[in-house]
Amino acid sequence: MAITSANQLELLQTAEAVAREKMIDPELVIQAMEESLARAAKSRYGSELDIRVKIDRKTGRATFARIRTVVEDEALENHHAQLTVKQAKSYLADPQIGDEVIDEVPPVDLGRIAAQSAKQVILQKVREAERDRQYDEFRDRKGSIINGVVKREEYGNIIVDIGRGEAILRRNEKIGRESYRPNDRIRCYIKDVRREPRGPQVFLSRTDPQFMAELFKMEVPEIYDGIIKIKAVARDPGSRAKIAVISYDNSIDPVGACVGMRGSRVQAVVNELQGEKIDIIPWNQDQATFLVNALQPAEVSKVVIDEEAGKIEVVVPDEQLSLAIGRRGQNVRLASQLTGLDIDILTEAEESQRRQAEFAERTKLFMDTLDIDEMMAQLLVSEGFTNLEEVAYVETDELLSIDGFDEATAGELQARARDHIEEQARKALENARALGVEDSLIEFDGLTPQMVEALAKDGIKTLEDFATCADWELAGGWTTENGQRKKDEGILEKFEMSLEEAQTLIMTARVMLGWVDPSELETAAEETEEEEAEA
Repeated sequence: MAITSANQLELLQTAEAVAREKMIDPELVIQAMEESLARAAKSRYGSELDIRVKIDRKTGRATFARIRTVVEDEALENHHAQLTVKQAKSYLADPQIGDEVIDEVPPVDLGRIAAQSAKQVILQKVREAERDRQYDEFRDRKGSIINGVVKREEYGNIIVDIGRGEAILRRNEKIGRESYRPNDRIRCYIKDVRREPRGPQVFLSRTDPQFMAELFKMEVPEIYDGIIKIKAVARDPGSRAKIAVISYDNSIDPVGACVGMRGSRVQAVVNELQGEKIDIIPWNQDQATFLVNALQPAEVSKVVIDEEAGKIEVVVPDEQLSLAIGRRGQNVRLASQLTGLDIDILTEAEESQRRQAEFAERTKLFMDTLDIDEMMAQLLVSEGFTNLEEVAYVETDELLSIDGFDEATAGELQARARDHIEEQARKALENARALGVEDSLIEFDGLTPQMVEALAKDGIKTLEDFATCADWELAGGWTTENGQRKKDEGILEKFEMSLEEAQTLIMTARVMLGWVDPSELETAAEETEEEEAEA
């Protein structure tokens, strides 16, 4: 096929037809044609030449040109595609490095092999453009619901026809008892879209919590309009789910709006989820109130929150324990997912036993260390004293407010507490020195002798060792593994050191050692304050 003899407008017509069929930009098809013709021309004139083809977008005329780039003398490698400044003066008035010398060459006749090669290039480019279009289209729809038709099943995975491509619903993303046949209609949530060599891969889900949230958005106009917002979702797919909602209009009940007239709205979602039971819960900014709501239908007597550990204790009446935990722990597990906290369920009897054990332990502590009788120790515990430091350094007036305590008694108790603390500090310091701790760590401000002893037992004996620690190594923390929160014990956690305090001590040590510039810390602190203010 000779380009010169062909109808030049045929190129443009072909490009438009292909673009229309594949729903891609005609410009991409024309660029593919230019590249394929250039490749065919190189096979005719020589692969070492830089041949480029330009197709006129109006007339369809293809222009073949040989390009030579001006390079420095020592950079000249390909005499067919490059030339020096001196050589370029024959073609350009004032040649500069990087300029191009363009010579038009005769169009080539495409033989059978060359024409086939050009066709393959065009098809490849069109295929890539089509994949890019599909990826962009489905990437923008990630996080939404899509309707499709089941095509086939492969190893338990469902291949779904979604119109302009295929998607996959993996078996672990199906609701347990669901089964599908070819040509069944299916509604799924677009969980992920990935660009892969074989084309864009669209991954669907029917078990994702957001699938249920999107279904409610479709069924409840108030959610779609933003009057009601879904704050959290937790699901045990196919069995039970909890959804927390809040209304930004005081005249609208968020739970009632989601349930609908005679349960019509929630029932539509339940039917789509194969009968999954749904608890609709009013969201509350107060964690304790929200948790009480989340544990419905169980009644809650008391809630104790440990914000630093991300843990929460719930006390329920003895007869409510099985209801609060739910079948196979389902109720408390969903409530935990909904609130983002670890939940420990205790009965009132268990909590009472624990309080009694703590009371007895603290009473014995005061009896042994302060050399007082049981009644006086119990009085201290009853007034909220938990350790010797509180007794030793509290304002004397607080001790005097306890029935039966006069100034002499209060003074003697504080003196004994201080003596015991000082003795413990002395012994801890001796042990630390015996373990080889350097003075730089002992004298570091912010660490007590007992803390230094604990560090030494863990192999931290110098200020340099201390400065290399991470904050969680000192204060402890929580990590999540396989969806389960795991406690990381800190070296100084028993001394009630927080993460913020650990960070401050570590950074102070690094500044003292010259590892960190103090001005950088100030800049970072200012940026953090600005971010918090904006938030």
